[in-house]
Amino acid sequence: MAANALFRKDKPVFDIRAIHLDLKGVPPTAERLVSLLDVIATARYNAIVVEWEDSFPWTVDERFRSETAYTPDEVRRFHDEAKKRGIEIVPLVQCLGHMETALIPGYEHLRELPHMRDIINPLAPGARQLIEAMVEDVLNLTPHLRYFHLGGDEAWAFGSNPETKAYIEKHGKGALYLKHVEPILDMLNERGIRPILWHDMMKDWDGDSLRQLAKKADLCVWGYNGHPDTVGDKRHFSTTYIQRFHDHDVPMWCATAYKGADGPDTDLPNIERREVNATAWAEVGGRFNMKACVATAWSRYNTGRCQNEPIDGALDALLYVGVIMHDGEAPAGGVAACEQALEKIRHGESTERDTLQACRTTLANLSRVRSESWNLIRDLRQQLVTEAMDPRRRGTRNAYTRLDQLENTLREADRIVEEMHRVFQGLIDPIWIQRYLGERIEPLREEIGPLKSRAWQLSPQAYEGYMNPSA
Repeated sequence: MAANALFRKDKPVFDIRAIHLDLKGVPPTAERLVSLLDVIATARYNAIVVEWEDSFPWTVDERFRSETAYTPDEVRRFHDEAKKRGIEIVPLVQCLGHMETALIPGYEHLRELPHMRDIINPLAPGARQLIEAMVEDVLNLTPHLRYFHLGGDEAWAFGSNPETKAYIEKHGKGALYLKHVEPILDMLNERGIRPILWHDMMKDWDGDSLRQLAKKADLCVWGYNGHPDTVGDKRHFSTTYIQRFHDHDVPMWCATAYKGADGPDTDLPNIERREVNATAWAEVGGRFNMKACVATAWSRYNTGRCQNEPIDGALDALLYVGVIMHDGEAPAGGVAACEQALEKIRHGESTERDTLQACRTTLANLSRVRSESWNLIRDLRQQLVTEAMDPRRRGTRNAYTRLDQLENTLREADRIVEEMHRVFQGLIDPIWIQRYLGERIEPLREEIGPLKSRAWQLSPQAYEGYMNPSA
């Protein structure tokens, strides 16, 4: 099946079909970042929302960079290669919440709350200037932009500082938000760049604030599980809020997800769930005349969380959601059709299908071993409590059996570690694979020592020859 056989409609549902790159976790190598563009183009995405975070070569403060941050030349090459494929770049720089990359030690005076790195205080002297400097940093490496995403979502502690709380009580949440962000919107608009903001902080705004915002920015309504019509008004992406934005003439984008939305430590996306959500947004987007849809791909739920599934194990989902954003429905051949399309894309001496299958198989094995291990740990803890509460239940070696099974699964995990490093070579820097594996496997290892000691204390005779009581 040729790649274009994935698509059945001549006219796409959304004029702008953007894919999201969240580069604060499992970031692709510079070479892989470029080669992924062929997969992205095959899925008929025509824009990329790039959330650089600590992968960007910041000059505002070099401490914002990670160990593997891209060089300016690597960023320029990525932009050039995207342009050759007809893909526009939409950078994303956070302006309010999710500010962990910037609010490092030394910037405590800009935090909404001194002990929390995630939210900037919009009234703190220098707060807006920091955002403007970061935006300028990205603009200097990103020419010919139509859109710039400023994030602005999930600022949970917004208004918690005594100063901001007093301002909101007097003027309202919308007024404080706009006081902070409006000069940044103006800066971008003056350059012919239309800003975008996530919508969730605006769902309870007064009408005047919404109309004021609508003149200067688009809102991107996001929600990754379920249908806006049926999730209920307690969810931030309920159709109730979308209708209100529409009534106040707010230009809208929407956002589904192709990975990173099925749990904060998942190894593979749930494609069935992704299909339901993407299809819902295709229908809702048409109903409300939304100009664009973004397929997000979260690699961390926030900067301080563990890493989500790598892109390379989700290439089928990337294509699958891309088809839905174009046609409004899943490809007729399902996931198999996506894999066949990947067969047509060369990647080194193999194909992108080979890459997907190798990465997906390894990640599936990792996920299985993790699940089996945590189930064994739960079962073992329950067994040890049973023996502690009722001495007559000791000496049956039930705990020994679980310990033995747990050690076997951890030995299998060791094999998966070696396989992961081999499979992802050249795709992701080894430091991120090492940390990805550590986040998932080390917690299991930390469990086994105390469990052995507890089992020995309860019934040493039952475990004679199995374990050393001093281990």
